[in-house]
Parts: sequence; structure tokens; C-alpha cells
Amino acid sequence: MIPPGETIGILGGGQLGRMLAMAAAQIGYRCHVYAPERDSIAAEVCAAFTCAPWDDAASLRRFAQDCAVVTYEFENVPVAPLAALAPTPLLPSGRALETAQDRLVEKRFVADLGGRPAAHARVDTADDLAAAITAVGTPGILKTRRDGYDGKGQWRIASSADAAALRLPGTPLIYEQLVPFVAEFSVILVRGMDGDIRFWDSAENVHAGGILARSTLPASPLVLAQVPEARELARKVADALGYVGVLTLEFFACEDGPVFNEMAPRVHNSGHWSIEGAITSQFENHIRAICGLPLGDTSLAAARVEMRNVIGDMAEDWPAILSDPANRLHLYGKAAARPGRKMGHVTRITVA
Repeated sequence: MIPPGETIGILGGGQLGRMLAMAAAQIGYRCHVYAPERDSIAAEVCAAFTCAPWDDAASLRRFAQDCAVVTYEFENVPVAPLAALAPTPLLPSGRALETAQDRLVEKRFVADLGGRPAAHARVDTADDLAAAITAVGTPGILKTRRDGYDGKGQWRIASSADAAALRLPGTPLIYEQLVPFVAEFSVILVRGMDGDIRFWDSAENVHAGGILARSTLPASPLVLAQVPEARELARKVADALGYVGVLTLEFFACEDGPVFNEMAPRVHNSGHWSIEGAITSQFENHIRAICGLPLGDTSLAAARVEMRNVIGDMAEDWPAILSDPANRLHLYGKAAARPGRKMGHVTRITVA
């Protein structure tokens, strides 16, 4: 058990790191952020900040020496350099990072546990893509196997002609069948060092332009009926990885049951509602888990919860948002409101 007063290291300097640090401070921990970017909104609320490249072993060692435990706020941290953190523990583990960083590895891992991902095929060349379209069919989505998020690094393919006209980026790719889904939902759990697992209620998610726009609880009856099966898969994933912390799996709710989309070994945008909408937020429970503390209650704290992302110049609407007393506004402190950039989120709570 790591007691309050110790320092928690956070790899990555964005809004998830910021909210983790705020939750940690509430129960008495200091946080130290490590990120390559000088402009870090997480560092603004932390006790210490190391700005250095991911492959700077000496800086990573000095950072780790200041920390009792290290965690991360996004899954694209290069894994190999993290050996320099030892003997300071990294939670969740490097294995969870490696699994989630490659979409093909991730889907095969989940399928081996009995999950059902969309039909897919590996693509490295134009000939591979033609073969993948023959095997999987159209419509489909071609994605980079690494580093893509919020719809980036993705190309929708409606026909073989679309594929022939596409100039491949020269990086490993995966082609996935476009799943005819009715709704999208997330399963978010926290797993403690002792293997104890708790689930939050699943939010029904709506995306726009590849970016999460809204998460709503309670979800629709179709989603609620599929949550138990999805939770069982999430439990298997967490146990197989020996996971410690918050883990997110995203699903498509289809007429014939849930289809796995992707996993994130971290706190997740679709769980931001839990700050006000649950007894214990995803951020606090992540801190509790990696420090070996007892996990908090994940029950809903309201009859209805809706979280909306504040994207781009929507952040300028803060006076109107705050004029509604049911809204809780979170702005992340980002300077430039670029199109498609997550500037914050707003959670609307209905008590009864």
C-alpha cells in the first residue's frame, strides 16, 4: 500500500493526466508528470514536471526515483524505454500497453478470450488490401494499427475502387468490416491489486466525426441487455493481463449481441461523467487501485447523467452552459480552440 503523501508519476501531460492528478490531490498524493511537450495542462496542477523525450533513459530514471508508482494517461507511450523506470512499479503493466497499442494484436488477444471483434485482416501492401476486401467484404474501414485516435488514421472504403484510389501511408494497417450496429457503449472497470473488480454503469455513446460527442446513462434497453456479456469479456481481459487500475472496452451493440471494438488501458473519455455521476469517479478509483487502497463504490449517484464533450469553439459557450444549474463544466485549460480539439466536457445531472 502506498500511503497518501507519496508521489505518483504520470506519463503524459494531457487532460486525463490533469484529472488523475486532481483526484490524487484530493486524497493527499503529490503528482509528477513526465511528457515530451513543454505545454502540459496536466503539469499545471502537479507538484513536479519533467519535460523530456520518451527515449531519454536518464530522465526517466530520475523521474521514477521521485515516484512511489508510475501510471500513464494514454496508451501510445513507447514501451521499450519504460524499462528505465524500474524498480518503481508501472501500473497498469507494460503488457497492457503493448496489447492495446496494436489493433491487430488487441483483436487477436480478445478473440482468444472468447470475444467477438469485427471481421478483420492484416494489411501491409496494396495487394494485402485487395485480398482483405475479398475476404472481409465492403463497406469497411482501413486503420493504422498504431497511434490512431478520435478518427485519425482511418479511411472508409465502400468499394474496391475506393481501395485502388487510396495511397497507403507505408505503416502497418488493419482492414475491418464496417459493423451494422444499433448503438455504441463502453464497459469501464477498475481492478485492484488483490484482483477485486468493480464496474461502472455502461454509458451509451454517440460519436460525431470519429470523436465522442455524448455519453448517456442509463443506456437504452438494447445496450443494457448486452452489458452482462460485455462485462464478462472485460473481466477476462483484466484477469488475463493481471491488470491494476481502470480499464475500458468499447463495444458495438448489434442485433445479435455485442461486438468488441477496442480497448484502452486507462481512464476514458466515456467515463468522465463519473466525476459527478458516480459515488467514486474513474479517476479516484484508478489512484486507489495503483496505490493498493480499497476501491470506492462505483454506483450511480443520480437518476440520469449526460456527458457532452466541449469541442473546438464550443468552449466559448461557457456562459450559456453555466447558466443551467444542472450543468457541471470542466474546461481543461487548453489555449487554442482548434476544430476537433477536446477543450473540456460538461456533465448534466438529473437527481430524480
